[in-house]
Amino acid sequence: MPVVFWKELQDHFSSLRFMILLALIMLPGVLAVYLSGQAIQAEVQSNPTEQVFLRLLTIESFFFSLATFLGFFGPLVGITLGFDSISGEYGRGTLSRVLSQPIYRDSLINGKFLAGLTTLAILWVSIVLVVIGLGITLIGFLPNAEELWRMLFFAIIGITYTGFWLALAMLLSMLLRRTVTAALASIAIWLFLGIFVGVLAGFVAGLIIQNPQTAEDVTRLATIETVLARMSPSLLYTESVRLLLNPVARSLVPILPEQLGQLEGLLITPLNLGQSLRLILPMFFTLVALVAVCFGIAYIKFMRTEIRA
Repeated sequence: MPVVFWKELQDHFSSLRFMILLALIMLPGVLAVYLSGQAIQAEVQSNPTEQVFLRLLTIESFFFSLATFLGFFGPLVGITLGFDSISGEYGRGTLSRVLSQPIYRDSLINGKFLAGLTTLAILWVSIVLVVIGLGITLIGFLPNAEELWRMLFFAIIGITYTGFWLALAMLLSMLLRRTVTAALASIAIWLFLGIFVGVLAGFVAGLIIQNPQTAEDVTRLATIETVLARMSPSLLYTESVRLLLNPVARSLVPILPEQLGQLEGLLITPLNLGQSLRLILPMFFTLVALVAVCFGIAYIKFMRTEIRA
């Protein structure tokens, strides 16, 4: 497996396709962070203790925040790394040659997946380091320990999230065996889960609760819509990042107007890191389970598939 791992890792970083996609993601991300840093420079002068480095990831200064941008376009990196991992070997006729060497099947697929996951990890850690570096340059002071820990967990969530798309692309590559078909199917699922699931969830919730009149009906409508939309990994990522990078956030459940008076003092008190992590654990473990299911199915299918020269 180490031989396959290092060979695949070398192929990823020497691929022109991956480098172009990396530039298309990194350049707008760096621009968003730069504009965010300039926007909050004046605020830092008056309140230097505020967690500014987290705002570099969440403030919308260029039509989107960096966290939102990565949540929407990050899956493209995982899809790019995985959609031809198996189907490309079939198409080139090299799979049977590789497995005729003293390389086991599980070593091959495990090495490919770990190489893709390592590439995603390097990408997310690089983005976090760029944010920290630009933040120090623009703002003029270092992030505190809690900000660094929150940004580290942000990278872990991002790696898991894009790892799901890597595992899904490898699964489709295994099932379809055609590179173009696997790529189109992966992109179609990405667009459906990223855009249309939210619209469909709102439509279904509207059918369940029609013409909401009271505040309780509005809350139930929003809750049903959120539960249905959580079928999408994109929403799981968005909710996790929102709770992690905003220490004041306590819940994603809508709050009734009569509850605001009781929670007014609590809503402005930031949570510590441990409390925020407890809030996002359900979404994070759901993402981990989705990665395990997709890769597990691909693993079983690959181990049982007949491979002929």
